[in-house]
Amino acid sequence: MYNTDLPTRAELPTTGKLIRSTLVAAVVAVALLVTVVLPAEYAIDPTGAGRLLGLTEMGEIKLQLVEEAELDRAATQAATDEASPTVAEQQAQTSAENQAAADASLETTTEQPATASTSSGAADPVASSEPAQDESQPEAGQSIADATSTQEQAPEANGSATWRDEVSFALAPGEGTEYKLTMEEGAIARFAWISEGGPLNFDTHGDGNGNSISYEKGRGVPEDEGELEAAFTGNHGWFFRNRNDNEVTVVLRIDGDYGELKRML
Repeated sequence: MYNTDLPTRAELPTTGKLIRSTLVAAVVAVALLVTVVLPAEYAIDPTGAGRLLGLTEMGEIKLQLVEEAELDRAATQAATDEASPTVAEQQAQTSAENQAAADASLETTTEQPATASTSSGAADPVASSEPAQDESQPEAGQSIADATSTQEQAPEANGSATWRDEVSFALAPGEGTEYKLTMEEGAIARFAWISEGGPLNFDTHGDGNGNSISYEKGRGVPEDEGELEAAFTGNHGWFFRNRNDNEVTVVLRIDGDYGELKRML
């Protein structure tokens, strides 16, 4: 059986070659981390290459799924905690029931027939001397018109609002989509959205130039409105997810200081 010969010292790589190979491997690893791994896994894209390759959107979807799973877990835990009373609550309930039973027993033993304080034909002089005041009448010094004017009705929300953009879209069960605005830092956009057919999970967030931020999140929300102020220059908007068993229609209305509205997913 033939065994290979051991390499001579001249055939072994020098220390300099090993150092250069290690540095090249480290540079390649860092480049892959910044351009591929971070955008695809964490939606962090400092170079912008992930957005061009479509990896940043993949990372955003992964983060959305993780957040929704955490919200579902928290809601399930809260429902479980609410359904099962604690030991202290059980003790308090038992103590209250015992106290109520003791009070009822005491009232039974001490109760005596009540005697009428006045005869059936006698009239209460105090009650007869002062006529009963009609609570429905306005107070002294206040006219009927003044009393009526105090009942003001709040104007209908967004009844007279005008919107720059309005989009309507349908989401199948389990489907998600994302709409974003191109905004400069400090710009403010006014928004209002409503879902027809069931509540939605949503995440109001922004990204751009290596930055990422989440403004507001919600689970099982039928509608929302307010103002969105851009924390930095980039894309800012909403991700919607339908967790119902039926199709849901969403109407999104936007107005304010922004470039354009675009659908990302």
